[in-house]
Amino acid sequence: MNPTTFRTALAGLALAAALSGCSALADQTADDEAGPVGPASPASAQHALAQLPVRGPATMTGYDREAKFGAPWSDTTLAPGSGNLCDTRNDVLRRDLHRITFRGTSRCVVATGTLADPYTGKSIRFVRGPHSAVVQIDHAVALGASWRTGAAGLSQQQREALGNDPLNLLAASGPANASKSDGDAAAWLPPRAAFRCPYVARQIAVKAKYDLWVTPPEKTAMNRVLSRCPEQPLPTDTSTGVAVPGLK
Repeated sequence: MNPTTFRTALAGLALAAALSGCSALADQTADDEAGPVGPASPASAQHALAQLPVRGPATMTGYDREAKFGAPWSDTTLAPGSGNLCDTRNDVLRRDLHRITFRGTSRCVVATGTLADPYTGKSIRFVRGPHSAVVQIDHAVALGASWRTGAAGLSQQQREALGNDPLNLLAASGPANASKSDGDAAAWLPPRAAFRCPYVARQIAVKAKYDLWVTPPEKTAMNRVLSRCPEQPLPTDTSTGVAVPGLK
């Protein structure tokens, strides 16, 4: 190879390397821009997530849904809204469904209504009876998942409150709820991407309230969701969509 050709080849290699470096830098910049910018607000779910302890999952030894978390939909727990003479399931149906009617003269038992399903985005008609399971009440932090991340160490009263706390409950599509089972954020997220930020924020709020931890894969999954909504508010007992409406 003559000197001129050699110098030309070197110049080409240098240019290619420079372009490759610029491309990698651009990709990295794009990744950085997709994540949160600056420290999260103290009122954000992301800030609360950073405060949660991170540990591996505990075993399911000793887990029993009713024995450890009490009878489903009890109105006699320490959860907000309890003691209003209306079971928790109907409390959540009244809160989450629209255009509801009640059974007979009751102002508690929901007979019909329409759910704007947060998990799928579909409108689902609820009619109490043989097909009422099309709408189910989901625990944002599934009780099995809570057992694996600290609920085994709670008192019986605390676990019963956790199982009936409106903060931890959402009316949702029955099939979507069934597909979730007791999965955490690393195993399952709502099919409707627009609801993933509020959903993860709800899980974080429940874990913070009941002193539960997150597993490493769970925290990674939550951070991935929140990177698209770093200022997602952390819901509280009085937030819209959480607080149970008063009986009329």
